Amino acid sequence: MTGNLQSARDRAFESSERPSKIAKSECSGDEGEAEEESQQPPELGIASRPMNQNPRVQRYLIAIEYIGTRFSGSQKQPNCRTVVGVLEEAFHKFIGQPVSVFCSSRTDAGVHALSNVCHVDVERISKRKPGAVLEPHEPQVVRRAVNHFLQKSEGDISVIDVRCVPADFHARYRACERTYFYRLFSGPEPLSTFEKERAWHVTEELNLVSMEEACKVLIGEHDFSSFRASGCQANSPIRTLDKLNVSEVVSSPYFPSMVERRVESMNGVTDLGFGMRKKHRCLVVTARARSFLYHQVGFM
Repeated sequence: MTGNLQSARDRAFESSERPSKIAKSECSGDEGEAEEESQQPPELGIASRPMNQNPRVQRYLIAIEYIGTRFSGSQKQPNCRTVVGVLEEAFHKFIGQPVSVFCSSRTDAGVHALSNVCHVDVERISKRKPGAVLEPHEPQVVRRAVNHFLQKSEGDISVIDVRCVPADFHARYRACERTYFYRLFSGPEPLSTFEKERAWHVTEELNLVSMEEACKVLIGEHDFSSFRASGCQANSPIRTLDKLNVSEVVSSPYFPSMVERRVESMNGVTDLGFGMRKKHRCLVVTARARSFLYHQVGFM
């Protein structure tokens, strides 16, 4: 997903059990894809200085990235490790009091995020002089401090950016768009250990041209009732899909010492060198819209 600070940004990659997905303001808690449209105006003001009516409280916009394998989704749940739960715990350790984190989108278990945007209100209270009013922390201080406590946990989530925003800014309702990426590996070879939980392995050969043509049919404003889950709570099935395409990319990270070397075997057959893995075709499906229905992208 892509976006500027004017739109909450998130990106999520799903596990090998589900195709990856990304949300500009991360998607709702479906496979992560349902998000009700905001009724608020898209304009937002990113403030460099505090703009809260209460001078002791500052609202921060934070962008986070995480590997979703060991999370039971993004939304806080009892007796489960979640993205919001881990974030709130890190903030609590930083400022010494509980906070509430609100994500622009929600993701299910196993979904990875490249940039999921959230907001949080922080009241800075002096630890040495209880009750003393202090100036809000600078964004870079918040980022360093929260990451310090996050890395003491599993190390699978980090804050990548922080900004001060007005008190009426809401990460979910001010999101302008959400983007999901699904990584598909095509080929009969077993999936690389490095790609497990990060791609969907399809053993059959995929037809890129046919997939691209099918995508064109879904772009634009449509009634996506056939692509919503039974638990979808959206008032209307009408959604506008701004982008849906498929592209072929490099299948795996490139390591200089692991280039493919074709050698002549003893029986005269040209093959890869010993210990060299045959690469899969890697296709990336990109879907972008302001909002999606519950599980819409996965069903498409």
